[in-house]
Amino acid sequence: MSALVRMRLAGFLRTGRALAPLLAGLITLGTLYGGGRAQPAEAYGVSAVVLFPVLAWQTKILLDVEPDVQRRLAQVTVGVARERLAGLLAAAGAALVTVAVALLFPWLVGGVSGPVDPGDRSIPVGLALGLWAHLLVVPAAVALGALASRASVGGAGYGVAVLALGGVGAVVFGLTGSVAPWLAPPIMAAARTTAGDAAALTLLGLSGWALAWSAAVVGGYLWRRRAEG
Repeated sequence: MSALVRMRLAGFLRTGRALAPLLAGLITLGTLYGGGRAQPAEAYGVSAVVLFPVLAWQTKILLDVEPDVQRRLAQVTVGVARERLAGLLAAAGAALVTVAVALLFPWLVGGVSGPVDPGDRSIPVGLALGLWAHLLVVPAAVALGALASRASVGGAGYGVAVLALGGVGAVVFGLTGSVAPWLAPPIMAAARTTAGDAAALTLLGLSGWALAWSAAVVGGYLWRRRAEG
């Protein structure tokens, strides 16, 4: 299965399909940090929100690179379950690379504030919260991108609709006072947490919520592909 993961990542890179989401992410982050400096925790919380649709789109592109016939051959070779898992792992690996770029980017462009005094712990705390917020986004974005992939929905138009509804819904249902916050991953709640009181129980609860939402969406993705094998 590891060979299949590497093959899908290689196809994603060699075909140049990785360039579009990378540029989109850099442009989005450049716009975000171009407004002035912010504390690391607050900046990273917003960064995770804006990266969510980019990572979902990146996942869809990666999964769509492989031709349908080749995907079916992979199912015969490694089995249906491993073929699906290999795609999700490849997408998660690509997402983690993008997250690493997003965590480094604001320091290169001066988008975050440094420590005020030698005893200021805002930098290490902000880095830890920023890493948490971005890692929380990864499984949700991979799940949404997989659900929007060609193997799941068929036509490209349906995939775009799933991405659009998922991206907009994550913001709308994530607003304070939402009537159905459980319909969206807690990316907005995570952004508010990084900018406020990040209690350990809150972080744990949001992490569990994100994993449960991602598992439900991945379940939908697997259900959509049930006819293949």
